[in-house]
Amino acid sequence: MGSSFGRGGATQYVQDLSNADCIVIQGSNMAECHPVAYQWVTEARLKGAKVIHVDPRFTRTSATSDKHIPIRAGSDVVLLGALINHILSNELYFKEYVVAYTNAATLVSEEFQDTEDLDGLFSGYDDEKGSYAPDTWAYATSGEESDDSPGTIGGPAAGHEGGSAGSHEHGHSKSERAAGDEHGSGGPALEHARVLRDETLQDPRCVFQILKKHYSRYTPEMVADTCGVSVDDFAYLAKAVTENSGRDRTTAFVYAVGWTQHTLGAQFIRTSAIVQLLLGNMGRPGGGIMALRGHASIQGSTDIPTLYNILPGYLAMPVAGLHDTWHDYVNAIGSKQQKGFWANADTYAVSLLKAWWGKAATAENDWCFDYLPRLSGAHGTYQTTMAMLDDQVEGYFLLGQNPAVGSAHGRMQRLAMSHLKWLVVRDFAMIESATFWKDGPEIATGEMRAEDIQTEVFFMPAAAHTEKSGSFTQTQRMLQWHHKAVAPPGDAQSELEFFYELGKRVREILADSDDPRDRPLLDLTWDYPLDADGEIDAEAVLAEVNGRHLTGDKAGQPLSSYTEMKADGSTDGGCWIYTGVYADGKNMAANRRPGREQDLTALDWGWAWPANRRILYNRASADPEGNPWSERKKYIWWDAGEKKWTGHDVPDFPPNKEPTFRAPEGTGGPEGLSGDDPFIMQADGKGWLFTPKGMLDGPLPTHYEPQESPVRNPLYHQQSNPARRVFPRKDNLWSPSG
Repeated sequence: MGSSFGRGGATQYVQDLSNADCIVIQGSNMAECHPVAYQWVTEARLKGAKVIHVDPRFTRTSATSDKHIPIRAGSDVVLLGALINHILSNELYFKEYVVAYTNAATLVSEEFQDTEDLDGLFSGYDDEKGSYAPDTWAYATSGEESDDSPGTIGGPAAGHEGGSAGSHEHGHSKSERAAGDEHGSGGPALEHARVLRDETLQDPRCVFQILKKHYSRYTPEMVADTCGVSVDDFAYLAKAVTENSGRDRTTAFVYAVGWTQHTLGAQFIRTSAIVQLLLGNMGRPGGGIMALRGHASIQGSTDIPTLYNILPGYLAMPVAGLHDTWHDYVNAIGSKQQKGFWANADTYAVSLLKAWWGKAATAENDWCFDYLPRLSGAHGTYQTTMAMLDDQVEGYFLLGQNPAVGSAHGRMQRLAMSHLKWLVVRDFAMIESATFWKDGPEIATGEMRAEDIQTEVFFMPAAAHTEKSGSFTQTQRMLQWHHKAVAPPGDAQSELEFFYELGKRVREILADSDDPRDRPLLDLTWDYPLDADGEIDAEAVLAEVNGRHLTGDKAGQPLSSYTEMKADGSTDGGCWIYTGVYADGKNMAANRRPGREQDLTALDWGWAWPANRRILYNRASADPEGNPWSERKKYIWWDAGEKKWTGHDVPDFPPNKEPTFRAPEGTGGPEGLSGDDPFIMQADGKGWLFTPKGMLDGPLPTHYEPQESPVRNPLYHQQSNPARRVFPRKDNLWSPSG
């Protein structure tokens, strides 16, 4: 969703599902796995909404839906691709929305070749490396138009004058743009330029026509053959979704880990994003895409984060050889020439470094940028497991994770842990990953012997959520504060207490060190206040995450918005998207105004990032002139008298920017956004039907069979995702593909 819209989170709040006229649940058994949220689906159905459950199994969600459509696992792109084809072929798309708010009219480089041209591959594929160099996916700029192109709207003024032939607005080398590990949310910075557009949607190089060509072979008959979904069932789905979209009606899509855990999970989500953009359902009440998270704070663990290639707030982790200097890094994460709020990434990064290293972070030392480790390649779960097997990893922390039984290829996980020198396991009980060395399956079979395993296991009992204060960031990007009810038993500790104490003791051991490699630890800001029980104050950490002014009249005061962050070291903040959760020194996550005392949006219950906005991209709930698309779906609109955006939510848009505003050519940053650019995190302000950057396996979702699929790909000669990562080792075998 980050590549499609600009942010990688659910686009609405669960209560808003009750405003939907149709709900498609796909990749989720919502009724059983998210019963609290499902009440709003039930309410929508009672109000007349159609609920359709697309899932291989018949579950309680199916039983409480209007229609269950069984589907072959892994074939979702075919079903949704056929829905896209149906929408385009029958002109059922919301044209005014599509032209104004998406990149449908944008022209793509003449060098781009689709899977229709290359039998399942896009241009730029390197067979030897098994990856794409997506230079040819770039937008076309003023120097690239052909003589017969209708895309030069208004002649040369449509683009930058004097643009070089074949120039692309990305401005990045092939090697820099090819590797996804090198970038944070949505990939490398997209330079701002007056790209070529064809508002008539007729140019064969415009995204709209590329989309039509790409999905032309995705037909109801192909759906029946590939997905096992009958032509009649497909017709039911297509009719329900299209008839319940437009000015007066909206459809919502809901997914969970049934999508995200697939090899093509990101492309499943991308396909639903294309459907929702074509039908005009993004940023509007009862529309959007609800990403249901698998645990209470999975969204939070993504935001802060746990992924190896990003820093808090989806900033990229620097890469060795590419981001060796602060200047290299800042230019890569957010160019000042691009439109939108990612152009201010330097303010987010400097504030983060100031939060971590305080007074030690100065302009002279590039804000301690050199203290950050550099990525030398992919360091995901499975790459790390392979490295453990090859004796390249000495120690391992397991926190809320049980790979011995919870990750793919459990045998390899257990064998890998047997190669460690030490292992720390934090959990409520003695889980399988803590006891693999004495009672794992390999012990029973004799493949491993306990006396041969040198791994020293440290089991650290963990406190439950009722035994500690802190926050959850859940499905709808909402932070909710939970208070400590009872003390944890015995030696059990919260994560906060554990890591604070660990950091404190390591710093004490290194206190007299003059080794430069120890400075990042010794210079950390680690002076957190303690509560009455002698434990670290969780609210103080939340305040640090929020950020504060460091100089001037407001020194010491919390920031109220990420727009207050500066790149001159005068602000700090541990996660820019959370800025505002501690505005005015108040814990907004602890807000608990009852729903009966406020409207459905419930802005006074918890706090949702960013800026407490409950529906993202809500500028799109009004037409380009700022008027609601319809009275029935009125949400955010332009108040001409007050000269501001107003409505039922916090506007996800510069509050005083008029709908008719057009920035001077070449203006970057938020100031470069036009008054009708609702996707404010995208470098062109538009929702992306076609992704010129950010996706590793193609600019458009394409059906590939899973790695071990027993059947051939019925659409292309290319069997599986060409950019998939595989680990061909003698201890990691897989079944041959069909």
